[in-house]
Amino acid sequence: MGLWPIFYWGEIVHTAPDKLVRLLRDEVELLGYELVGVELIGQGKGGKLLRLYIDHEDGINLDDCVQVSHQVSGVLDVEDPVKENYLLEVSSPGLDRPLFYKEHFEKYAGSKVRLKMAVKIEGRRRFEGTLLGLEGSDVMLEVDGERVSLPMDQVDSARIVPEF
Repeated sequence: MGLWPIFYWGEIVHTAPDKLVRLLRDEVELLGYELVGVELIGQGKGGKLLRLYIDHEDGINLDDCVQVSHQVSGVLDVEDPVKENYLLEVSSPGLDRPLFYKEHFEKYAGSKVRLKMAVKIEGRRRFEGTLLGLEGSDVMLEVDGERVSLPMDQVDSARIVPEF
């Protein structure tokens, strides 16, 4: 399964470089967890935020996050893939699960989602509707009864909208 990071905001790439994701994925999977996604976000002069989203079939609790944080901290110290100062955060994807890769957009087709675009599409940047999946390099949504095609390379963020 190839990695297809898709979130861009100006010059800041929210998803981490593939090399970093592969390094972290190996460590997280060795512990028995799924690495849902990795964000590397600029924090101005304060450095960066390196956020890992992990999941497990039994769910995620604080002990899981601590275990993964401890394991990947050691690897990050040795490999030193992030040259700037950074804060490591390990989290569950939560009910409003972020969608990072093409595979996520296929897996969660039929779910209600909220997308924020990097640029305006049809006069707006925010879209909420039912995820229909992918067509080529476009994310397909049903918004207010209409089918909307959004270029994946312009998606800034995408999240599941929890329905209760």
